[in-house]
Amino acid sequence: MPEQTTTPSAAGSAIDPRRASSASRDTAGASGDRDARDAARRDPESAAERTLRRRRLLTGRGAIMIYALLGTLLVCALTVPRFASVQTTGFLLLDAIPILMIAMPMALVIITGEIDLSVASTAGLTSAAMGVLWAAGWGIPEIFVVCVLIGIGCGALNGLLVTAIGLPSLAVTIGTLALYRGLALVVIGDNAVADFPPALTSFFTSKIGATGIPTAMIGVAVIIAFFGVLLHFSSFGRTLPAIGFSKEAASFVGVHVGRAKFWMFVATGVVSALVGIYWTLRYSSARSDNATGIELAVIAAVLLGGVSIFGGRGSIPGVVAGVLIISSVSYALRLGGISDVVLNVVTGLLLVGSVVTPSLIAVVREKRRTRRAARDVLAASAADAA
Repeated sequence: MPEQTTTPSAAGSAIDPRRASSASRDTAGASGDRDARDAARRDPESAAERTLRRRRLLTGRGAIMIYALLGTLLVCALTVPRFASVQTTGFLLLDAIPILMIAMPMALVIITGEIDLSVASTAGLTSAAMGVLWAAGWGIPEIFVVCVLIGIGCGALNGLLVTAIGLPSLAVTIGTLALYRGLALVVIGDNAVADFPPALTSFFTSKIGATGIPTAMIGVAVIIAFFGVLLHFSSFGRTLPAIGFSKEAASFVGVHVGRAKFWMFVATGVVSALVGIYWTLRYSSARSDNATGIELAVIAAVLLGGVSIFGGRGSIPGVVAGVLIISSVSYALRLGGISDVVLNVVTGLLLVGSVVTPSLIAVVREKRRTRRAARDVLAASAADAA
């Protein structure tokens, strides 16, 4: 029989199935790698990072404070008569508005590692100036402009002393606390101006329909949104925790530490001036002692809301929850006939607790981490010995 031969074209067409399967897998793998790289390029945040961020959002200090606020409101509604009412909502929020407003810039100041104790005195000075200017025949728009300028000046002075001269903010603002309150007494003396336009004063105590929510909360919501976006969604705000952690490291990477701190002090001055306007028109009285003592409630609420007293950490939602917790507890105690002395004690305990508790938690976590590391070392040594 003649010998069968295979032509080159026939040999080329006889493909090994195993080789074809391997080539197919290689092609699919390369295509998958390209798809993965393209997906990563389109969405640089991995699934693990998204999961971690979602978990932090639900279990972080801000979320915990929101859960605590809901629990506080529930307990107060079940145990305190008349707490769960529209009237309570209105009066509680009217009392909380000054603390809530000042807490927003105060949170950012503390996150940068500083503090401002002069906010209440700035509000008092603004109130005194407002009363004197109104008695002198000035119009309300002009008075508002002057009050805001006073707030800018007070905040700028604090900022310059801290950033330009390098003085500690605690010492500076203790001094300006007394200075601004003394200036308020010089401006208006022991007098009180109370004949502001009824339409204006009634507006600052009016409610939105039948909800019991004060109309002034609309402006407060704008302030909260502004500082929330500034801290959490702006490049400037993202530098503030870095400054609080280490101003030297922040400066090394190009952050203007002094400039950022200066504008935060100016912000506290402006918002404190707005609080002075609100306080004056809500109570229809301009006095030199208006807003006395609210700086402690503000700082207690900010620290309770998760802002570290050492700087570098904090969130606006947590601070809002901290303010509302303190306001709810205070109003519930007031409804229960508790004296103001006890309210001051409660505020002091919350302030101390908000400072001590994070430190204790950090100590416990560090001890656990050290013990876990020691056990791992012992287990590794035992495995090597075996």
